[in-house]
Amino acid sequence: MAAKEAKQRGRPRSFDRETALEQAIRSFWEQGYEATSISDLTRAMGISAPSLYAAFGDKQALFYEAVAEYGRAYGGFLSRAVAEEPTARRGVERALREAAAEYTLPGRPRGCLVISAALNTGSGSAEVADALREMRLGNVREIESAIRADIASGELPADTDASALAGYVGVVIQGMSQRSRDGAERTDLEAIAELAMRAWP
Repeated sequence: MAAKEAKQRGRPRSFDRETALEQAIRSFWEQGYEATSISDLTRAMGISAPSLYAAFGDKQALFYEAVAEYGRAYGGFLSRAVAEEPTARRGVERALREAAAEYTLPGRPRGCLVISAALNTGSGSAEVADALREMRLGNVREIESAIRADIASGELPADTDASALAGYVGVVIQGMSQRSRDGAERTDLEAIAELAMRAWP
């Protein structure tokens, strides 16, 4: 009897965890953190609430896992562009071009989850809002570091304000995300990106 009970307790989950996580990503991406309820998640993921809690923990824990997977699968293009290109200008230019494509891909929620998921959160979601803010600021710091390296090498003028220029790029990317959610198409965002680069020193 004990062996039978142990076997039942140890039986594998009846759902694909990766598929369920992908559906959670899409729910948070489309609706934001606070507006996405547990019932929304269980419906989208095709699992029961007890299965969700057993596999992922609470809603906040699921969200953090969803954000991490989002960054790996969808949102890491900015960091890659800045790291892989030989100058900050080329990295930012590539990142803006890729943002125009990524934020408007058919079959996907519009914009960036990290930018939009905690726009309208209350005090109960302050920890989530802070975590996403830190991610966005981390991207700006990466851009600023690349700009400072170019100033040191002479690629950019010595009087370039690295902090302001990096902040400007962050504002452009965040604006492109919101514009895509408002219905802008890829060509619209590419025009914005091209115009934005004219401000580069």
